[in-house]
Amino acid sequence: MSGFRTALRVAAAALIPIATAAMALLPATPAHADSPLREHAEARGKFIGAALATGPLASESAYRDIAGGEFNQITAENAMKWTDTEPSPNQFTWAGADAIVDFATQNDQQVHGHTLVWHNQTPDWVQSLGADAMRAAMQNHIAKVVGRYASNPTVVSWDVVNEVFDDNGTMRTSFWYQKLGESYIADAFRAARAADPDARLCINDYNVEGVNAKSTAMYNLVRSLRAADVPVDCVGFQGHLAIQYGFPGQVQENLQRFADLGVQVRFTEIDIRMQTPRDATKDALQATYYTNVVKACLAVPQCAGITLWGFTDRYSWVPDTFSGQGAALIYDENYAAKPAYTAVHDALAGGTGTPDTQAPTTPGTPAVSQITSTGARLTWTASTDDRAVSGYDVYRGTTKLGSSTTNSITLTGLAAQTAYTVHVVARDAAGNTSTPSATTTFTTTSTPPTGCTSTYRTVSSWQGGFQGEVTVTCTGAVTSWRTTLTYPAGVGVTQSWSSTVSGAGTAFTFVNAAWNGSVPAGGSTTFGFIGTWNGTGAPPTPVLS
Repeated sequence: MSGFRTALRVAAAALIPIATAAMALLPATPAHADSPLREHAEARGKFIGAALATGPLASESAYRDIAGGEFNQITAENAMKWTDTEPSPNQFTWAGADAIVDFATQNDQQVHGHTLVWHNQTPDWVQSLGADAMRAAMQNHIAKVVGRYASNPTVVSWDVVNEVFDDNGTMRTSFWYQKLGESYIADAFRAARAADPDARLCINDYNVEGVNAKSTAMYNLVRSLRAADVPVDCVGFQGHLAIQYGFPGQVQENLQRFADLGVQVRFTEIDIRMQTPRDATKDALQATYYTNVVKACLAVPQCAGITLWGFTDRYSWVPDTFSGQGAALIYDENYAAKPAYTAVHDALAGGTGTPDTQAPTTPGTPAVSQITSTGARLTWTASTDDRAVSGYDVYRGTTKLGSSTTNSITLTGLAAQTAYTVHVVARDAAGNTSTPSATTTFTTTSTPPTGCTSTYRTVSSWQGGFQGEVTVTCTGAVTSWRTTLTYPAGVGVTQSWSSTVSGAGTAFTFVNAAWNGSVPAGGSTTFGFIGTWNGTGAPPTPVLS
């Protein structure tokens, strides 16, 4: 694999070949305590970036000043997408993309190209093509767009394919996938490598920041592509987070497992929204989440840096997409720095902020209501914290039954006619946990008849594991369902989605999640899971009951 550009003053981790085993950083250059973000990032061998819109870049001096002064990497929010660069077949427009590249050149910044192949913001004429013509159009588009900037040392990396998975870890059935199959991904990367042998080529997705079914599917895809010599150089973790849903679990560990595949990792589209209006508590929790993101990247040498999806709430996409939510960025609508800016600054500067070491207070004893055969609702007196409580976990002994960002939860996936003794633990965004609450015991009711049948398929498999999928079809309307998969010895289940799994040994019982228990007469719902298999060949097919 060819080397990468070395003319830029950016993190060495962003520039050295991905085959290199040791990821050395540039020697740290001291930055003054009140220096802009980019100087602190450069001193840590990282980039700090922002996605920019061409409108305010051309018309607002405050926008330009912050964009040029605070960041050493920029991404075009829209100007490099297919609708903007090739709205008609082989008719290319470059004004927006060139404006981004010119601005970066003037401000000694690197450019990350976004995005070449995506199911959104792709013209209708592309989507209507047959398979052969679509593949040719994709390869031509990549050749022209990447090729235009191949000799420009400012444009150093590209999101080649974007958002190829659904949240359950299955391939997104986009028009690309429907007509070309999964092979379009490898074809796109090979076309990008041919267009620019020196650019770093990335795959990018959302809801893959922590360890979950979707990030595991991404991990398996990247591993298989690289095993087939497809030039995937880096993985982008978008990071569109929200304080009301809790901070993702195992973020640093997730970054590291991808880095261990030999790829560079990076946060590509960070914003952290809240339910508006803002207040001091929400600002503080948001600031802690930003700190967590920066520290996770700093802890993984192969993490090249962090790009914010915009930098001012004045031009954030969030309010138009998530009703009642916003205030997701580090500057407010009037370009005033928020606590989130200080959090990013201090984390990059070496943690000059005071560490959060105080645990939340103990939650109240949970009260139980709405008991069914598969669930129950719990409420408890909320905890307090010196900064902010980020969520609660409900346990049966050492088994976590569920999590909530408020002082109530509806548990699902419980076994019928079973006694449960539960307690609650509060946590803050820094990972401090309270002492457990007092316990409460309740017993679920008997199982209602479901009138449902299940069918199984193996979605994919690899050495030591596989992904399974089950479709539950009901002859009559139901409000809950369950199915049991019985395997021979040697099969395990490590995680599931759109369901809750219990069991051990060879039998695993899956019950509905809170949102998909109701199935109309003649309707169906689907859930998936990740399994382990210690045998050889394809994993065995289970007996369903």
